[in-house]
Amino acid sequence: MEYRERSYRSRFSSDGRRWFCVKFLESDLWIGVDSGSYRASMEDAAYTFLVDLRRSMDAYLLTDTQYKAALTPYDAGLEAPEILKEMSRVSHKTGIGPMSAVAGAVAQKVADCIKSGYGVKEVIVENGGDIYAQVSGDMDISVFAGQSPLSEKVGLHIPAAAFPCGICTSSGTVGPSLSLGRADAMMIVCRDVMLADSYATAMANRIQSAADLQPVMDRIRDIPGILGALAVKDDRMAISGQFELRLFN
Repeated sequence: MEYRERSYRSRFSSDGRRWFCVKFLESDLWIGVDSGSYRASMEDAAYTFLVDLRRSMDAYLLTDTQYKAALTPYDAGLEAPEILKEMSRVSHKTGIGPMSAVAGAVAQKVADCIKSGYGVKEVIVENGGDIYAQVSGDMDISVFAGQSPLSEKVGLHIPAAAFPCGICTSSGTVGPSLSLGRADAMMIVCRDVMLADSYATAMANRIQSAADLQPVMDRIRDIPGILGALAVKDDRMAISGQFELRLFN
């Protein structure tokens, strides 16, 4: 089931940062920067960068159709854009296809564009539930889990020392992205947003029922690159890692 109304974005909108939306093709980015750094030209700059990035990626994918279809690690060709090569490197760590990292990769690259062009103090880029964040304070992040009664009721407290990082969520019941599992949500936090995005898919693939939640968390504990994880299936959840659980009204 796909939820097109991104109501969870309203939690960000009241945090004192300046927020704007940039869309091109399937990419729908919600971007926040500290108010003191915001400039109106950021919006056009982010859009232009996103268009160029997506066009370069799509042009390569037309010539290498196996890349987009791969469900296991796959190396991009020498002529591929650097973003696709980075996604390939991540796929070898997580054991699944490189497209599993695409939303996080785009978020990262757009954030890098804004940081290099404007020297912002803080930047958050959310791309379909996958987040790159560089902020100076603590953040409480709720998990969107579709029709689960726990959706947006539970989340993680991420302290300032953990940033910059990626906070990514995969689901087998929400959204158009391919998942081999039936998790309502699998949230993963890593320093590398591409790694978080790909691991979120890889771990969500392993959840078919609530009985799978704890075994998956046990597996996550043995992966050093994962800082924290929260999984939801139906009315049950499981947590792993260094972050505290948060409850939301």
